[in-house]
Amino acid sequence: MRIAAAGTPATGAGVNGAAHHAGRMSGATSDAGRAGRATSDAGRAGGATSDAGRAGGAARDAAEQRFQALHFAPAPALRSRVPGPRSRRMLAEQAALESRARTYPRSLPIALREARGATLRDVDGNTYVDFFAGAGALNVGHGHRAVAAAATEQQRRLVHALDLPTGPRLRLMRLLRGLLPGALRHSGRIHFGGPTGSDAVEAALKLVRAHTGRRSIVAFQGAYHGMTAGALSVTGDVRRARAHDAPVHFMPFAYCYRCPLGLRPQSCGLACAKLLDSALADPCSGLPEPAGVIVEAIQGEGGTVVPPPGWLAEIRSITRRHDVPLILDEVQTGFGRTGLMFACEHDGVIPDVLVLSKALGGIGYPLSAIAYAQELDTWEPGAHIGTFRGHQVAMAAGAAAIELIQELDLPGRAAALGELALELLRGAAADEGEFAAIGEVRGRGLMIGVELVRDRATREPWPQLAEAVRLACCRKGLIIELGGRYGNVARFLPPLVISRDLLLRGLEIFLAALRESERAQPAGSAAGPSAS
Repeated sequence: MRIAAAGTPATGAGVNGAAHHAGRMSGATSDAGRAGRATSDAGRAGGATSDAGRAGGAARDAAEQRFQALHFAPAPALRSRVPGPRSRRMLAEQAALESRARTYPRSLPIALREARGATLRDVDGNTYVDFFAGAGALNVGHGHRAVAAAATEQQRRLVHALDLPTGPRLRLMRLLRGLLPGALRHSGRIHFGGPTGSDAVEAALKLVRAHTGRRSIVAFQGAYHGMTAGALSVTGDVRRARAHDAPVHFMPFAYCYRCPLGLRPQSCGLACAKLLDSALADPCSGLPEPAGVIVEAIQGEGGTVVPPPGWLAEIRSITRRHDVPLILDEVQTGFGRTGLMFACEHDGVIPDVLVLSKALGGIGYPLSAIAYAQELDTWEPGAHIGTFRGHQVAMAAGAAAIELIQELDLPGRAAALGELALELLRGAAADEGEFAAIGEVRGRGLMIGVELVRDRATREPWPQLAEAVRLACCRKGLIIELGGRYGNVARFLPPLVISRDLLLRGLEIFLAALRESERAQPAGSAAGPSAS
């Protein structure tokens, strides 16, 4: 299949108008496309407006060229079979030296040499389009020059400073607080702990427990919050979490494609959210008064599960009514990925605690933080510390990245490109003869999931197909990852600076890999949870 880029006609079957949409939306955003059509109409009415329209189109083209220049070109470009000989040697050496717990080399059999923007290059010279972006950490792309320059300059000056005040630390906090939703922007407190999202989750749990004097936590089925003990305790996947001493109670997340209550989103009245209200109000529910409720605005590892409009706002209303702090995990959704600076803003939600990491580190530097309501700031000095809570290079990179996100309006770009990608994928999914395995396409901004099923009627998960598609994509020059409760969701998290042409090329590769892999799958093999 060929998806048209920049108005080029498409060839091949199965897109059901998707290529037409790509051409029609060949501006950087759908808004820009609508503006272009309006300008064209106005241009017919007057030559002056027509000139303005041409000038506006030229400006959009120049802006898109700026994004195109950020990546390796051409991409993808394969010089050898994947994996190539050098990659195979390095993978074998890694297997001989490194822990059995390593993960990504098992499913993405490449050894990397360099990266730029939304492209990767392996040691064999193969260039890939990156739809994974370091698990969503690289919103401004690999190695953006402005961010790298800020980090390099800071490395010459000062690297380690614990939590003593420094210029980069204060600058980052000023910039970060200026982005926060609602009252957090004016009076919120910021705390840096260890460098990972897991540690930020630990800090959030510790904060609400210290403030309320309670121990139990409410989390949600399908959640993923990290790999440390406390973070695992609020993660829904028992294959990872196992048993922990912390009292945690799980409620159903709004996974409408597989509603645990068997209801439909058009008529359910947000019943799964109301279960939380019932459990908190009922003295015989078995749920002790919790220290906090922790939730993801969109479940990422859980399969890019986007709750329906109003669901998160209902959770916020319930927690406020019962005087329970709400912790919102935006480790993966933050800093523009979903089309707004933070995903909670789509529902107008202001949490008590906001958990941040990944893109906070700019171009991949390890950094995490929590931002929280001033009234929660009752824990003792030293209540949550870490040796690397003052990584000055990461902080300088994070500040530069925030400025870049604002300068380039990357949230707006993510919204527009995400709309284009979702429209193309849903157009393809409409062709059941060509892509019968697509059960649902969902997402927000450039956080997109395609759930693969063996049968659309029964919605039986098809993780084996998903694994085959991931490998086929890699061999064709596209890096994607999988997620979901059964490992059957293809997940797209490209850098927000990806060019329109690279995005369309990546979608084309994905659909080709899906079609080929589905045809190659043996009939009747059992579906089940992924072992990865």
